[in-house]
Amino acid sequence: MDTRELGTSGVEVSTVGFGAWVVGTDWWGDRSEQQAIEMLRHGFDRGVTYVDTSDVYGHGRSEELVGRAIEGRREEVTLGTKVGYDFYNNPQAGHGELPKEPGLDYLRQAFERSLARLDTDYVDLLQLHNFDAEEVTPEILAWLDELRDENRIRATGWALGPSIGWLEEGTSAVRHEFDVVQTVYNMFEQVPGRQFIEAIRDRESGTSLMARVPHSSGLLNEQVTPETELGAGDHRGHRPQAWFEAGWEKLENVRFLEAGGDRTMAQASIQWLLSHPELATVTPTFRTKDDIDAWAGAPDTPVLTAEEQERVETLYQQNFGVERDDGMHPEQFRTSVGGRDLEEAGLVSRAD
Repeated sequence: MDTRELGTSGVEVSTVGFGAWVVGTDWWGDRSEQQAIEMLRHGFDRGVTYVDTSDVYGHGRSEELVGRAIEGRREEVTLGTKVGYDFYNNPQAGHGELPKEPGLDYLRQAFERSLARLDTDYVDLLQLHNFDAEEVTPEILAWLDELRDENRIRATGWALGPSIGWLEEGTSAVRHEFDVVQTVYNMFEQVPGRQFIEAIRDRESGTSLMARVPHSSGLLNEQVTPETELGAGDHRGHRPQAWFEAGWEKLENVRFLEAGGDRTMAQASIQWLLSHPELATVTPTFRTKDDIDAWAGAPDTPVLTAEEQERVETLYQQNFGVERDDGMHPEQFRTSVGGRDLEEAGLVSRAD
C-alpha cells in the first residue's frame, strides 16, 4: 500500500485507511468484539495501517478494541483519534448528536482517557471533533502545540461533520495550518472538499485532506441499489429517497471509470479521490473482510488518466447528466456563521 504524508508533519498514512466508527457500535452492522479485532488486524495485513477512531464511537468502546488490535503492532500502525463530544455526562439517543465540550480542562481529561483506552502513550494524529470555528481558541491551539512538543501527538487535525457544509471550519483549519482536515468528499459530493482544496492551493498550505464517505453512502460501491431495503437502524437512512434515485442515474454515467473491468466502481471512486495530490488518505466504511480486500486493492488498479479526470469534471459541472431534484440543496448545508461562508463560496446568493 502506498503512503502519503499528513501535511508537513512527517506522519505517513496508508492511502486507504480504516474508519473505526464501524468498530464498537452497531450502526454499520453488528459484530462481536473478536470479529471487530480480527477485521482490524486483517486490514493491517492488507496494508491498511492508518486507523481513524474517536473517543465518542461506542462511548470509548471503539478505542478499547483498537487498542487491543494494535497490541504488539503499535509501531506499524498510524493511529488517529478525536476528542470533543461529552459522552461521559450525556446518554446517546439513537443517532442523535451529543453535546460538545470545547473547554480546555475537559479536552485534557478526554485525551488522557483516550490514551488509556488505546493503551498507548501517544497518538500520531489528534483531531478536534466537529468543532465550530469560534470554539477553536488560541488556548486550544497552544495546547495542541504543547502536546506535539511533548511527543504525545505527532500531527493535528480538524474533523468535520456529520452534516454537509462546514466551510468556515475547513478554511479555518487551512488558515491555522492544521496538518489535516477531514470531511465528507466523494465524486458525487464534492462540496466542501473542492473549496478546501482550493484554499490549500491558494494559500500554498501544508494541510492535507482526509476523505470520509468516499462511496457516497453506498452508491459508488453499489451496496445500496434500487432493490436495497435500508433497515430502521441503518445510518444511511438519513438520506432522502430522491437523493438515492438521482444517484443511481448518475452512477450509470460514470461507468467508463471501470476501464473495461480493470477497476470496480468502488475502486475507481477511491482512485478518483487519490488523483488529488492534496488528499492524504481515504477512509471507507469497511463492513466485512471482503470489503477490506476489495478496497485496499484500489491503489493497485490503474490510476485515472487525465482524460478520465476531465470527463468526471465535465460531468460534475452538468450534475452528471441528471435533471431530477435530489433533495440536497446548498441552502441546507451546515453553517456556523449565518451563511456567510456559503455566500462567499458562491453556493447561495444570500444567507438563509
